[in-house]
Amino acid sequence: MKPSSPRLARRNFSLAAASAVLAACTTTGASKTDSTPVAATPPVNTPPLDKPQRPIRVGLALGGGAARGFAHIGVIKALEARNIQVDLVAGTSAGSVVGALYASGMNGFALNKLALTMDEASISDWAMPFRTRGFLQGVALQNYLNTTLNNRPIEKMVKPLGVVATDLKTGQPILFQRGNTGIAVRASCSVPSIFEPVKIGGHEYVDGGLVSPVPASFARKMGADFVIAVDISQRPESGLTASSFDVLMQTFTIMGQTIKAYELEKYADIVIRPNLAAMSGSDFSQRNAAILAGEEAVAKMMPELQRKLAASRAAV
Repeated sequence: MKPSSPRLARRNFSLAAASAVLAACTTTGASKTDSTPVAATPPVNTPPLDKPQRPIRVGLALGGGAARGFAHIGVIKALEARNIQVDLVAGTSAGSVVGALYASGMNGFALNKLALTMDEASISDWAMPFRTRGFLQGVALQNYLNTTLNNRPIEKMVKPLGVVATDLKTGQPILFQRGNTGIAVRASCSVPSIFEPVKIGGHEYVDGGLVSPVPASFARKMGADFVIAVDISQRPESGLTASSFDVLMQTFTIMGQTIKAYELEKYADIVIRPNLAAMSGSDFSQRNAAILAGEEAVAKMMPELQRKLAASRAAV
């Protein structure tokens, strides 16, 4: 084999040197890159998750008014027809009767059917002649409710129920939320001089309308965020006094005006007042007209009710 020429040898040397320089550059570059600290990727500032909106609790406060209480059924029917969900119920006197039935799970149509088939005699029981504390005992009303509700106690209702009565000795209101439904409602309905006072736990109780004609404050106390109050009482200037019972109810209406005005102003978000001017508290024959008046009253107030309800939901 012929030895390489000097020129070829120089050329091979130059190529080898160039390769070494390139290799050195590459190695140095990699070394610098590896030894240089790499800044951490800044965290992405994601916006905080919106707090889940808590559904507001809607309370229904049903006031007293004897036979005019059938209007409460119309109110319930109309609220259900417009998908207004009621979460809890507080009732006084006639309102406690309808409230208990509604809280048990009956809807407006079931209440309507029950009202139209109710026999007035089934809830009336005259006291013995020697008893002077009331013409009616009220036990018939108590039994009627307990039978209709299958003896379901207050705390076992589908919706939370509060029944308002008045302690006869102290004049203080009481909110029954546990115990025998029939006897609590009987106490709430025990109009003095008409019904005998009701003994519960060593106390005597009479009509809740004496201290809370429309129990908006008690609906609030039970946890309602939004209170729909239903006032079925007569206006003093238009009260009908065809019977002694009507005179007594008119007296209660006059006495309770200041209490009712304060309670509704402070605790009710909206007040529904069915037009019952032509109906007395003792007239059970107009129950269908009263139910219709309740429906019409809700229809009239619905724009305001929906607006206030939407505002209350947005504020939560």
